[in-house]
Amino acid sequence: MAVNPMALMKLMKMRGEFTARHPKAVAFFRNEILGGVPADTVFEVSVTKPGQAPVTCNIRITEEDLALLEELKSLGGGQDPQA
Repeated sequence: MAVNPMALMKLMKMRGEFTARHPKAVAFFRNEILGGVPADTVFEVSVTKPGQAPVTCNIRITEEDLALLEELKSLGGGQDPQA
């Protein structure tokens, strides 16, 4: 699969801008998710849209989920996720 260098450069710029806007979120994901989580960890996400009540979902991480996360990490080529 060929990667368009211009699209990759655009994506890298957007990632940098996201990191500048949301440094706490990026640090959280880097430390808590990329830092490794054991099976049976529970992820809970809440979304609150303007003028609406929060909606919450959670999942318990399985061994299969951990295998997927490892595969996704390997796609990054070992690059620093905060760069």
